[in-house]
Amino acid sequence: MSRNIVILDGDQTGQELLVEALRVLAPDVIRTQLNFLRYDLSLDNRRQTNNAVVYEAGKALREHKLGLKAATITPETKNDVGSPNRILREEMDAEVILRTGRRIPGVPSIAGVYAPITVVRMARDDAYGAKEWREGEADSLDENAFRTERISRRVCRAVTEYAFQHASRTRGTIFGGPKYTVSPIYEGMFKEEMDAAAKRYPNVRYNPQLIDATFALLLAPRGDALVIPTLNRDGDLLSDMVMQLFGSIAGAESLVISMDDTYTVDCVMAEAPHGTAPALEGRNIANPMAMILAAAGMLSYAKEEELKRASRAIYEATLEAVYDGVRTADLGGSAHTDEFTTEVIRRVKSKLEVWSTLS
Repeated sequence: MSRNIVILDGDQTGQELLVEALRVLAPDVIRTQLNFLRYDLSLDNRRQTNNAVVYEAGKALREHKLGLKAATITPETKNDVGSPNRILREEMDAEVILRTGRRIPGVPSIAGVYAPITVVRMARDDAYGAKEWREGEADSLDENAFRTERISRRVCRAVTEYAFQHASRTRGTIFGGPKYTVSPIYEGMFKEEMDAAAKRYPNVRYNPQLIDATFALLLAPRGDALVIPTLNRDGDLLSDMVMQLFGSIAGAESLVISMDDTYTVDCVMAEAPHGTAPALEGRNIANPMAMILAAAGMLSYAKEEELKRASRAIYEATLEAVYDGVRTADLGGSAHTDEFTTEVIRRVKSKLEVWSTLS
């Protein structure tokens, strides 16, 4: 019986790169049949359905547990359909967004950073979805803008629990934290959960820092892997910086994670951290690395051992291809998008064949 995977089609170059990732997931490549349940989240279809397709996709993610999403356009007009990401995260009941910056073989990092840096960010609440309003005469110097934000202890606990679980698995150090000295009630709740998790995981190294110090200290070379739990807005800013520290935002995947009442991962949606790159659409030069790694990241959460093996093969094949000089232009190479994917496919097939003889 084949495994159901929810596929969320997107826009522009984002969709083109999803197609490349799906080539890697073909049954003749990973030796396992996957059943793709596809939902068209392109901007045109979201408008035509008034976002109904996004809610349907979110429910499918809850049911089938694993999904792979292309980048989508978020229109800037106020009364348009908006971003599908908020709806998907709410329908998934997601608490965590996971992004890991890692060294790309042969690509220089900034400031000598080489150990992995993982940002474990809130998937909802905080500055996103906050109520906003203005008071006073419009455009006058007496006009004031207000915003009310909220975080819940449940989401704070899920984020910190996952962060410590991840640090325990990867032998990383929990690093960073919120600006609780300025906001002891609001951001202090998150710091309380970090401290409580540190007591539950006494074997995990714990080095809390204020968020501003966290940004500064990341530019100092460190030898240990870092895991940084963050509020939603802080993590949004920090994760983009972390990706660039390693030379390219295209070098890592992004995972949206829902955890159950026992703080076990229940549902995962994988995607690339970059956008739709309209300037690259149709040119066959965009880097498919992040989308391919997103596919690998998604499979790593499958229960089936053959999918976990495929996940490792895809991770290794992708990074080895870059190491051996098969790179797209953004990494200083000359490979086209489809050429890079073809090389990854060749290496995945080779690995799985060799591993099958050894097992």
